[in-house]
Amino acid sequence: MGKVMVIRDRTAGLCLAGVVASGFGTTAMWLVSGIWVKSLTGSDSLAALTVFVLWAPSLAGPLLGAVADRIRRRPLLVAVNAAPAVLLPSLLLLDSADRVWLLFCVLAVYGTCGVVQEAAEAALLAGAVDRRLLGDFNGLRMTANEGMKLIAPPAAAWLFARFGGASVALLDAATFALAAGIFALPRVREEKPVGSRHAWAGTAEGARFLWRSPVQRPLVLAGGATMLLAGLNGALLFAVVDEVLGHAPAFVGVLYGVQGAGSVLGGLLAGPLLRRLPERVYAACGIALFALAVAGRSVPHDALALVCSGAVGLGLPCVLVAAMTAVQRETPDAVLGRTAATAQTLVFVPNAVALALGAWLVAVVDVRAVLPVVGALGLLTAVALVTVRRAVPARP
Repeated sequence: MGKVMVIRDRTAGLCLAGVVASGFGTTAMWLVSGIWVKSLTGSDSLAALTVFVLWAPSLAGPLLGAVADRIRRRPLLVAVNAAPAVLLPSLLLLDSADRVWLLFCVLAVYGTCGVVQEAAEAALLAGAVDRRLLGDFNGLRMTANEGMKLIAPPAAAWLFARFGGASVALLDAATFALAAGIFALPRVREEKPVGSRHAWAGTAEGARFLWRSPVQRPLVLAGGATMLLAGLNGALLFAVVDEVLGHAPAFVGVLYGVQGAGSVLGGLLAGPLLRRLPERVYAACGIALFALAVAGRSVPHDALALVCSGAVGLGLPCVLVAAMTAVQRETPDAVLGRTAATAQTLVFVPNAVALALGAWLVAVVDVRAVLPVVGALGLLTAVALVTVRRAVPARP
């Protein structure tokens, strides 16, 4: 019922449509950018750098999130979708290794707009949608994002093989233009934001509020810890397929597909479960399921490996949805953009760090010894989330 109400709510439904529109092109371009650079330069390191350039702006999340508190959110959402739509066609000029720099420039703007969009969207929805529906919206948003990961990569790979990278860039530009048009449609009353001459002080205000909130802080910290473990799990997956299951690397695609299906289901269940369980309990249950599934990957059994992949996908989104819903519900509107962006940074930066750490671990330690340790740390995170109480009071 909650999901039906979200779709019927004009603002929530339009924002969800905008997420789907831009999400398809974003996922396609994320995959193709590395392939494109590799095909032009032959360099694995430059291909990997495309992912870093897309991700790097999230390190400045608290500062970029301040933009969403100083500009009205609806026109800001239109602008951050229109900018990539205008820039992406410039990649039609990318036809040699000498012009790869052009792709990196576009990706840097692309990633920056993405961080601002996340903050502006979270802030806009918190004020425009019934707060009882925030969990349902965030769950549906997760479902939409994961669904795009199942559909967009094969479509992008086919387009790239058939017509080249420029075709994917044009498709992505069209999806962003569509998203910009969709975000222009909601009828939302927004108060004029209060400006500040002290940008850094204003940025810190959002981080301080997050740190002092007895509701948000434990969920965000648990989310960061879980995503750290998820990064290790992701870095070890090729070794699991090779050393534990004895399959060719292509079997990773099967496991990712099952994991994506689990995440789609997890997003659909998020709203109803958040209404029935305390946020910490819901998040802890998801973390525990994720942890048990990671440990189970150390067992050399194909059917169990598929079940564990589905369980990883089902459990991992729980803490992410719970943390973002808490940030939207508990944060004053004046600092919501900064707080949401800070939370995103604290949750997702550990994942990138862990991917690098995992790449080193897999070279020096047997993956069958690492996976149970990662699972045990996940269980400790789940237990800590429901048992540890904070002493720092929240500011009004």
